[in-house]
Amino acid sequence: MNKSKKIKTVFFGTHDFAAVILQGLIESPFVSIDLVVTQPDKPVGRKQEFKKSPVKILAEKYEIKIDQPASLKNYELPISDIELGVTAQYGLLIPKHILGTPKHGILNVHTSLLPKYRGASPIQSALINGETETGVTIMKMDVGMDTGPILLQKTLQIDPDDTYLDLDKKLAVIGSDALLEAIPDYTAGELKPTEQDNSKATLCKQFKREDGKIDWTKTSEQIYNQYRGMTPWPGVWTTWGNKRLKLLKIKLNQKSIEPGKVCVENDTMYIGCAENAIEIIELQLEGKNSTDTKTFINGHKEMDGDMLI
Repeated sequence: MNKSKKIKTVFFGTHDFAAVILQGLIESPFVSIDLVVTQPDKPVGRKQEFKKSPVKILAEKYEIKIDQPASLKNYELPISDIELGVTAQYGLLIPKHILGTPKHGILNVHTSLLPKYRGASPIQSALINGETETGVTIMKMDVGMDTGPILLQKTLQIDPDDTYLDLDKKLAVIGSDALLEAIPDYTAGELKPTEQDNSKATLCKQFKREDGKIDWTKTSEQIYNQYRGMTPWPGVWTTWGNKRLKLLKIKLNQKSIEPGKVCVENDTMYIGCAENAIEIIELQLEGKNSTDTKTFINGHKEMDGDMLI
């Protein structure tokens, strides 16, 4: 293929990460985005007002054709001569008949060093497991769950206090660079996909609200890693009395306190873990607004010495 010719491309994506990838493709001199496929607008908040995805907002800005099917099971691409597909944090399964439509198939920007952390939550899982390194993989999609052959990988060191949102933003930048590096050589036939070593594959799951519940018999580092991976969703929480208590911002502390016990000192709240403790910076009691710890303590002095479950 002539590298100077613009490659007719369809993009599948929904979230902020995907919008960064799309922006890079739009600005690329060798890619033409002819169609954007994103998830339908979703109702959010108490008023359940419909909200556009970050990808849809960006596509509208550049007046790119947009489709928003609820499912791709019976969806057909409306453009027949698409040469390449790209997907990034799209959120819906792409079936076999669509994978085979673009001339060069569909490339996925996956946020792990495959075959490690295949599945729905690679960033969260890396943080929860205390990984110090992750990265992005540009792979050619097949019908499996992140099982396709690899074109390119780039690594990234994880900082000790990185949360999901921090890492998501960093990986979006790296992912965009890696994708734009791979596309010209791949479509020209100069970059050949390499099969994954399935014996080294690990899977990660889609998290639910229940996964955010804290087990105070774990170490402070394990609980902090859970917080890093599950903030903002599903969030980490515990129970005080009969109410859910969300811990919105925490940090590590070296104090030795009985696991689950609340200790208040000088307007600061600590909770004991199996090893050391965590300090609470911001929290939210069920049915109440979020607040800083000092304000919360002033309204709930009886909490000092209580046990959290």
